[in-house]
Amino acid sequence: MSLTEPPPPATGPELAGEDAAERLRDRISADSLTTRRDYLRIVATVSGGLAIGGVGVASGILHRHGDSESLPRTKKVADRLAPGESVAFRFPGDEDRALAVRLSDGALVGYSAVCTHLACAVLWREDRGADGELYCPCHEGVFDARTGGGTAGPPPRPLPRIFLTEETDGSVWAVATARSGESAREALCRQFGEDRPDMARRLGCPGADRATESRRT
Repeated sequence: MSLTEPPPPATGPELAGEDAAERLRDRISADSLTTRRDYLRIVATVSGGLAIGGVGVASGILHRHGDSESLPRTKKVADRLAPGESVAFRFPGDEDRALAVRLSDGALVGYSAVCTHLACAVLWREDRGADGELYCPCHEGVFDARTGGGTAGPPPRPLPRIFLTEETDGSVWAVATARSGESAREALCRQFGEDRPDMARRLGCPGADRATESRRT
């Protein structure tokens, strides 16, 4: 047979084998196409969910840490927190992830542990600088451990603060929250105004004297 001549058509078992192989190739191709389509559909769904979540967090549609107008119930965070230590807890609600950190100089700080970018978990890394850093591994977001402000990555707003107190026995308690970017005075006046008018008056909150007088009468 010449090398330029086409091979004779296969017959018998050889033809059956080729037909089976062809059907197998077709089935593999179809399965691969289905897998690729499923993969693209999953990617599109997840990406869309992240985008919606990000828009929701940014626009205030979804729950944000510290949204409540009422004073939260105080919560014990730790029996004791030494310099260089941190503890994760939930505050003000059971769904609100939070983080308390004792900095190297003894300062006590607390923040929401939910990144302001796409709501991933925020961790504290002690070995990053004198104060360490608050870090979101999802998109490399970094926050200043002393102020909660963003220092790197995509987070658009600082972390909401949590106000902590330390008792004489060394125990650490969470007492109130602040919204992202809200000053301490604004946050405390907003929450103490109705529930603790005496504290609001001591802080010099607007309308605190009137609220105290109305309670007396």
